[in-house]
Amino acid sequence: MEFPTRSSPYLPLHSDLSRLMQRVMLALVPGALALLWFFGWGVLFNLLIAAGTALLAEAAMLQLRGRPVRATLHDGSALLTGLLLGLSLPPLAPWWIAVVGTLFAIVVAKQLYGGIGYNPFNPAMVGFVVLIISFPLQMTLWPPPQGIDAQVLGLTDTLRLVFAGALPADASLDSVTMATPLDITKTRIGLNYTWGEILADPRFGAFAGHGWEWVNVGFLFGGIWLWQRRAIHWQIPASMLGSLFFISLFFYIADADSFGSPIFHLFSGATMLGAFFIATDPVSAATTRRGRLYYGAGIGILTYVIRTWGGYPEGIAFAVLLMNMAAPTIDYLTPPRVFGRRDPEES
Repeated sequence: MEFPTRSSPYLPLHSDLSRLMQRVMLALVPGALALLWFFGWGVLFNLLIAAGTALLAEAAMLQLRGRPVRATLHDGSALLTGLLLGLSLPPLAPWWIAVVGTLFAIVVAKQLYGGIGYNPFNPAMVGFVVLIISFPLQMTLWPPPQGIDAQVLGLTDTLRLVFAGALPADASLDSVTMATPLDITKTRIGLNYTWGEILADPRFGAFAGHGWEWVNVGFLFGGIWLWQRRAIHWQIPASMLGSLFFISLFFYIADADSFGSPIFHLFSGATMLGAFFIATDPVSAATTRRGRLYYGAGIGILTYVIRTWGGYPEGIAFAVLLMNMAAPTIDYLTPPRVFGRRDPEES
């Protein structure tokens, strides 16, 4: 009789890093397809450019450091970093945006710290934050989602815009790009629009932004599948989404005209991508059971604070990096109880 394990700690033999990365990439598929459907071919270009740049940058850095290239590339961590960053970028951003962000994520945020397992910050979010701070205009180039009465670029026109900066003769940049629902909400609340007036805009759907709500549903399904496969722990996504829900509910109840609804915040922007695929990074996140709850709750609260009062409409990346800094302290303050020992209070 064969057993799937050979010795303690009794982990399945196939439960390795490469398998974990493959599962995470597979779970990204529903949300990525929704992004591609609603926002066009630029999503695919971002994924291909970021993934290719990540693999090349990882191989070059490993070669310079005298580390094994083939075996390390096969673990899938660099490819996943590229895919996560690619999914976060505006589909109409010029090609070099994906290249610069991915190079910074792999070279600076990952390899200069020693590679996977040593990076204190989530590499994809480091690359994203560098881009949004350094190139704010290029990071706003979101096309109107499918189904909105606006000019939508096809494959050829998107290719020309992304790689050559050329628009069709009858189009302008303003006619093929559109503010995201989080941008619209932040701007119009600042202009004293009520929440009901904001929702009347056709760029809003049934319960969040048109298209964005279904993208988040796709990532939610992928994240639940990851949890069911035990690829991630439930504490971080549950506490992040729970804290985001309750803090947004509190302010919504206090003033429903000036604050977005909890459902809007849960299904807008990169909420579900952040909760299940970014915040759960096993290297940069908190690792203790109680620590993961505090870590996720901190990300949810900071996301809401940045979205509502900060200078950027989306707060996931900044919230994750801020809590990455706090993760070692959280782990230090929330150690698990040593097996076989009682707490002093129980004596």
